[in-house]
Amino acid sequence: MRARRFVAIVAGIAAVLLWHSGPGWAQGQGQGQGQGQGQGATPAAPPAAGQPAAPPAAAPPADQVPATAGEVFGQEVTMEPGTIVYVSGKASWERAFEAIQDALKTVSAYLQKQGVSPSGPATTVYTATDDNGFSFRAGFPVAKAPDPAPTGDLAVGQTPAGKALKYVHRGSYDSMDATYEAITNQLDDKGLDAQDQFVEVYVTDPLTTPEDKLVIEVFVPLR
Repeated sequence: MRARRFVAIVAGIAAVLLWHSGPGWAQGQGQGQGQGQGQGATPAAPPAAGQPAAPPAAAPPADQVPATAGEVFGQEVTMEPGTIVYVSGKASWERAFEAIQDALKTVSAYLQKQGVSPSGPATTVYTATDDNGFSFRAGFPVAKAPDPAPTGDLAVGQTPAGKALKYVHRGSYDSMDATYEAITNQLDDKGLDAQDQFVEVYVTDPLTTPEDKLVIEVFVPLR
């Protein structure tokens, strides 16, 4: 299931044509966020005779409860570029979350040794996927690149930038299947042209938070 989930969002996004967001990392560009049809508002006109009604907007999975009433599933945002210290890796789907946690522990230990505080939450960029596993970059954003630069498995780079759609998942990592399914369906329904990568930003600390209490923001960069 997990392999299908990630392959679906990358391969599936390509078929459509297809790093807890810190300060300045993503600025909401959604239209009408938090707006609803209040009491006394004029209802939408019914479709003309013979014309099919427009499909309802995509909704988050049933087990995903929004943090606020105004939260938008698939909010348009602009990701701002930032510096990130990361570890690149490859993993099978069976140990996906474990591999990400291991990479984050390595980066966290390095930053602590250097006396550098992260400027935002832990982030994972998925750079490639297939049926057997995936390639990724997992780390923490920093205000500026460490000097001297890290060596070995550690590296410094830039977080993705530009227009994207933002989604929020709450719950265990394994339960993200439903979230990614809903994302893929929304992209397909809207005919959106997405890039061949996606980003998870961990609003809650993935190293210390009970897995069923995780809050993860998913960013799908658009072309």
